Amino acid sequence: MIHLLNRRGIIGGGAALIPSLGYGADTKALLAVPRSVISEPPRDFSPGASPAFSPDPDVLRIDPSFGGLLIGQEVIRRLYTGLHLAEGPAWSNIGLYTIFSDVKNDTLYRYIWETGQVTAFRKPSFSTNGNSFDFEGRQLSTQDFFRRVVRWEADGSMSVLADQFDGKALNSPNDLAPHKDGSVWFTDPTFGGNLAEGHPDEGDGPMNAGGVRDPAIGNTGVGIQKAGSLHQILPPSVYRIDPTGRVDLVVPFEQGLAPNGICFSPDYAKVYIIRGGGISVGEVQGAKVENLRAFTDCIVDGVHCAPDGMRADKAGNIWCSSAAPLGYAGVTVWNSNAKLIGRIRLPEPCANLCFAGPKRDHLFMTATQSIYMLRLNMQGAAPG
Repeated sequence: MIHLLNRRGIIGGGAALIPSLGYGADTKALLAVPRSVISEPPRDFSPGASPAFSPDPDVLRIDPSFGGLLIGQEVIRRLYTGLHLAEGPAWSNIGLYTIFSDVKNDTLYRYIWETGQVTAFRKPSFSTNGNSFDFEGRQLSTQDFFRRVVRWEADGSMSVLADQFDGKALNSPNDLAPHKDGSVWFTDPTFGGNLAEGHPDEGDGPMNAGGVRDPAIGNTGVGIQKAGSLHQILPPSVYRIDPTGRVDLVVPFEQGLAPNGICFSPDYAKVYIIRGGGISVGEVQGAKVENLRAFTDCIVDGVHCAPDGMRADKAGNIWCSSAAPLGYAGVTVWNSNAKLIGRIRLPEPCANLCFAGPKRDHLFMTATQSIYMLRLNMQGAAPG
């Protein structure tokens, strides 16, 4: 006897005619574990890979409150790869694109929202690192090679906002954040003195011990003497560019607390600064910072989730990149009380992030070689 079964027949009970299915009272459900960044074999982010399982196994809810920031069906997607050091993402609400830097490849890229294309936007970028957009939609950038902060105007021209303080050349502005009062705040560590991320000092310097690296080699014709200073002499600090053009020192250097990433709270009353491997927070009082204190040391389960860049969302949570060993590389998320509420695992260290998309509800993550994105149930607090 031949039994002809179709989908409706099986649903209607025809499956009972197939003993090989082995349904019985003592049968246990066979459940699979979805691949993740830490599984073996690991999750495949390549374009031809099978669809990722949702909820995403690499989006970790440490605290129940994190669930309200997520969309269960959304998964981490890799948008682009093949970079050298992805950094400085910033969203343009006017242009509907995200810019990001490949510092070591001397290129500023643009991810076009409508098409998903990634194109070279400014090349050479003069080792552009941090980027943002101000409240008028103008692009702000730090250029490691020239050791300065610049702004791209609406007419296509470029203005140098800061290249010195107190008559001394800056080290290498790294990250920046516009304030609603019209000022621009930026950090000034020494990373641009690295051979691959700008140019070394002439002779002995903080990033050129013994003076064995020659800044003149590889000069592209712009004139190395015009590239900021050939000597890093200022201590790594945090500065504020006033709307009048005046540059003020807002957070002086403290030993072991060199600055890196920077962002503001949603009401712009607080400033968060990555310093010495942790995050500090202080109250903004005009051109000053008061009550600067430790926010978190970014240690999770005994692992230092080394921070680099960060952004605040509209609820006041801090989303921070993590350059840590596999399993902890990616993003950590802290509420305004410095409690860890969630983590996002990526297969490579993450340097920076921003909120992108027309609704500013997509987390755009620049990892070492690749770009990743995750849609959220929350929006970024600031433009850019």
